[in-house]
Amino acid sequence: MTNFKNTLNTRTNHIPFLDLKLINRNYEKSINEVLAKKISSGWYILGEEVKKFENSFADYCGTKYCIGVANGLDALMLLFKASGFPKGSEVLVPSNTYIASILAISLAGLTPVLVEPDINSYLIDPKKIEEKITENTKAILAVHLYGKCCEMELINEIAKKNNLKVFEDAAQSHGAMYLNKKAGSLSDGAGFSFYPTKNLGAMGDAGAITTNDDNLASKIRELRNYGSAEKYIFGEQGINSRLDEMQAAILNVKLPDLDQDNKIRRSIAKRYLTEIQNTLINLPFEGTIDDDAWHLFVIRTDDRNKLREYLMHHNVGTDVHYPVPPHKQSAYKEWNNDSFPISEKIHKEIISLPLNATLTEEEVSYIIEKINLYK
Repeated sequence: MTNFKNTLNTRTNHIPFLDLKLINRNYEKSINEVLAKKISSGWYILGEEVKKFENSFADYCGTKYCIGVANGLDALMLLFKASGFPKGSEVLVPSNTYIASILAISLAGLTPVLVEPDINSYLIDPKKIEEKITENTKAILAVHLYGKCCEMELINEIAKKNNLKVFEDAAQSHGAMYLNKKAGSLSDGAGFSFYPTKNLGAMGDAGAITTNDDNLASKIRELRNYGSAEKYIFGEQGINSRLDEMQAAILNVKLPDLDQDNKIRRSIAKRYLTEIQNTLINLPFEGTIDDDAWHLFVIRTDDRNKLREYLMHHNVGTDVHYPVPPHKQSAYKEWNNDSFPISEKIHKEIISLPLNATLTEEEVSYIIEKINLYK
């Protein structure tokens, strides 16, 4: 076990919120080897590494198909475009989410309709979904925020009752479980991001779609490649959104360790949940702790800036996911005067603590100690 003092010296007397250099250090030799091999192969787009990753990640998620794309935003947008909904159709999406969840709907020519989250889970509240359904509603986007799966059984029941499609924004839930099934296999299709900070992170932008739908998978493969199923023949107006061979090779190196990394994240989350005892801190809902991927450990407090400054003074980095709710963003001015009080409360109070597989027991103990001493 690394001595805490030495760890702080290694980290320049500071525990960062996230240290990607340290996270990737263990893979450096393997990644250099696969990249050197790939460079010498002369094949850089839609080659063997992409095929290998698509097959491996589909097996991992428990789906028939995985289609690699350029990033998580494209993954969601292509899901909606491939579904063939009439232009302007409504898609229900949580009001508490990263902007990409909503941009994907808009970029596909559809209309996002915001639904408030549950204050305990921070996820879309199934009890509030049906009141937002209209004759123009075609789908529900369930966002597995922070690594916790939405209540998919209830959401799928609502969708079936109202003849709607269900999609997952699984950008933060690699390896998360729900009723013994992995995120990405709980709906008609799911979009993943492999942005470097994710539980399964590339070294650049990368994404994928998982689905069991034969037609949807075929359509997405066309749309990601300019709308072409056959070289120089274009049956659809598609886009250029292909997972490249270099990023696929990196993901192939990292995927076998994902479950072990998530196990470490869960152990740290359990310590935070059981050992942080400060009435000024609202801890996340722990009902599914052993199923969650714990991409982020998000707490709430009345004076966020005060707590962040206090922790920074004690050499602990934090982040905020996310400070401004989507309906208050200039990108969606038409919503700026709308009221979503639960989302607004969440976005005003949340702070993300360090949580990743490189943290030592001593660092976790130090973070817990400082939070418990906060007044």
